[in-house]
Amino acid sequence: MNESMAGKSCVVTGATSGIGLVTARELARRGARVIVVGRSPERAAEAVAHIRRETGGEQVGALTADLSCHAEIRRLAQAIREQIPRLDVLVNNAGGIFLERLESPDGVEMTFALNHLSYFHLTNLLLPVMVAPARIVNVASDAHRGVVLDFEDLEGKKRFGGWRAYQRSKLANILFTAELARRLEGTGVTCNCLHPGFVRTNIFRDPGWVGMAIRAAARFALSPEEGARTSIYLATAPEVAGTTGGYFVKERPAVPSRAARDPAAARRLWAASLAMTGLGDPASPAPLERSP
Repeated sequence: MNESMAGKSCVVTGATSGIGLVTARELARRGARVIVVGRSPERAAEAVAHIRRETGGEQVGALTADLSCHAEIRRLAQAIREQIPRLDVLVNNAGGIFLERLESPDGVEMTFALNHLSYFHLTNLLLPVMVAPARIVNVASDAHRGVVLDFEDLEGKKRFGGWRAYQRSKLANILFTAELARRLEGTGVTCNCLHPGFVRTNIFRDPGWVGMAIRAAARFALSPEEGARTSIYLATAPEVAGTTGGYFVKERPAVPSRAARDPAAARRLWAASLAMTGLGDPASPAPLERSP
């Protein structure tokens, strides 16, 4: 069902292409005010034009930021809070796969910085404008299976593998979701995550043979429209309005790996993420204190 989102305000990161663009478009189609977040001003403008053209909705705007950079995330959060006094839906969707070890502007391994810390940092900065029945939707992946977090080497400084780094970042998404849901218990703000499926997107741009293999396999992958269905479902469906801390696949609850259900690891990741983003520093913007 296409539930009305009239009067709701939504932010979707990584929304200039793929499932992020589809998610933003469908939220706008349901009447929501939508802010598209992308890295490129040109692509963000194109996404806004596409959404307006497809939906007829005029309440669509764009903000740009490099979500691997702490300062950019803080600037983005401030801009969102100035434009939207009350945020109803935040969809953390931006991400990437990097086969070589790269570092963010803050010197953090790029996969961890973009795929996990951006979710953690932006969400915490936006929590003050999210009140019941607001929803947080984190795009994770079944790629999280088969790995655990190495808290002695979260950034792969000792040993790095591009695919393994991606897997661990998606595990971090699920652990973050579980810990945030625990901290938000009783507030009416929910947080869930999902596996979109193997989707035909441009997330994988490696020019080598691995990239060629992935692009060849993408012929059999889901379309972005199919891949976005669970994100849209978690953002809009009335039957999950009170559900929090869940992991969903094909719009249904699913059980993630044992490592993704480790509350001690979730708490440890939260503490590490606070330190890495500077949110634990009294001189930096602090996350909303809703923990028990």
